Amino acid sequence: MNRTTLSLLAAATALAAVTGFAAVTAPDADDTTATSKTPARLPVERSSLLCPAPSTSELAETVYTSFTPGGTAGGGTGGVAELAPSVAPLDDTDAADDEKKTDEGTTDDPAKDDETKDDEAKKPAADGADTKAKPFLAVKGPGKPVSATKNAADAPALVGSATGALAPGWTTQQTTTITAGDSRALLGMSCTPPDTDFWFPGASTDKSRQDYVHLTNPDDTAAVADIALYGKEGTLKSSTGEGIPVPARSSVPVLLSTLTAEAEPNVTVHVSTRTGRVGAVVNAAEEKVGGDWLAASADPAPRLVLPGVPEDATSVRLVVFAPGEDDAELKVQLAGKSGTIVPATAGETLNVKSGMTASLDLGDVTKGEAGSVKLGPAEGGGETPVVAALRVVRGKGTNQEVAFIPATGPVTERATVADNRAKGSTLSLTAPSGTGKVKVTASAGSEGGEQVVKTYTVKGGTTQAVTPPVPTGLKGSYALTVEPESGGPVHAARTLAETKDGVPMFTVQTLPDDRGMVSVPATKEDLSVLK
Repeated sequence: MNRTTLSLLAAATALAAVTGFAAVTAPDADDTTATSKTPARLPVERSSLLCPAPSTSELAETVYTSFTPGGTAGGGTGGVAELAPSVAPLDDTDAADDEKKTDEGTTDDPAKDDETKDDEAKKPAADGADTKAKPFLAVKGPGKPVSATKNAADAPALVGSATGALAPGWTTQQTTTITAGDSRALLGMSCTPPDTDFWFPGASTDKSRQDYVHLTNPDDTAAVADIALYGKEGTLKSSTGEGIPVPARSSVPVLLSTLTAEAEPNVTVHVSTRTGRVGAVVNAAEEKVGGDWLAASADPAPRLVLPGVPEDATSVRLVVFAPGEDDAELKVQLAGKSGTIVPATAGETLNVKSGMTASLDLGDVTKGEAGSVKLGPAEGGGETPVVAALRVVRGKGTNQEVAFIPATGPVTERATVADNRAKGSTLSLTAPSGTGKVKVTASAGSEGGEQVVKTYTVKGGTTQAVTPPVPTGLKGSYALTVEPESGGPVHAARTLAETKDGVPMFTVQTLPDDRGMVSVPATKEDLSVLK
């Protein structure tokens, strides 16, 4: 195999790690404009998404909304985009039993134990086992969302994939409403692609919290995952966080407080796989303030943006972790409507020790003006990569609600979030440096309506919190797609909000780039084996 073919295989392999599984088609051999020095931008031909089991509450109502944006250059026609229940959904008791069985099978030789776990992970599903379930939700074509509702506590985890024209930019929103009881909350998340490495600053093992990390395996062979926990003094002792089996096409919730005896209010969770790949997300429930999903932070970087802090936030806590060998000295700023400031509660710098979790209470930092938190090296500080998230509370007294905002990257080509409503949706756009211009497309509604397009110019160092455009004649819900047009980078987040019995319920989803396009080296070789 020649070097050009190897390069394309490497590109496809790298993309698979990002989007779950992505295939690409080589550029047309007759395209004389393509050279080895000018990689072609091509749409992915396959992508995967995983949605965890939404709730154990009998009062829960979960709405799933799935969508693929239209207009992808070179996207072709045809394809499917379907989500189906995981074949063997587990509860935490099942997961604990599996861990117990694993522990009973261990020896005094750690190397031998690891080898045994890896061998177990490589086993395929049992002969005759049904590894395919009937689709629960299927997109019919680009440009129009589809939705389905599931009530009570039996809503399963979902696994699925999209192919052909439905793969680039495919997204699914899972929104759960629980209106009563200790677990009352509005919980939302964008279903995640599988990967091998995740960071979750902002989790907790405190007695007031019940945080579960949900591990969902999309493949037909088992995966083996490790969960490491880091508190303010470093690694939290755990004897059960390594070698957690995740059966084929199944989901396993792991209660963080069962992994360690140390109760910490601010914890960073690191999920990695030693075999296979999983989707990972944290479900955080807290006494008196409800709960929400905590999505993974953007990859470690010296500069981060956490967009979408509501104007009426009553409490904001920043949680940061430095995964490398160097400490980080960070400047904490707030980008608001009129510019960027250093909040009085932020102090001069935030010191984050290597391998330790740092936190900073910012209070009601927005003070009536929606904003976004910016992190970067303090003057004279090094370019130390960090991960970060915000815990945000709205309301007071007994009428409080919590949500989480992880750091997210800019929209480089396109990003989409589904399940927007005619009322209660807010789109936050942040330009951390130079002025940026973006196009926002409101799709057709799930039950009717025509798409609407609007452009926004965001001045450098500011945040615009806008009521997004609504499709003409909207019926049902709709999707928002953000695309950069010119200028500097723009980060985005969407807030869903509704008030129930005086409680200002809300959830925030960031809009990372959908990575629906990939650069592929031009070649005239026959690469049909990659299709």
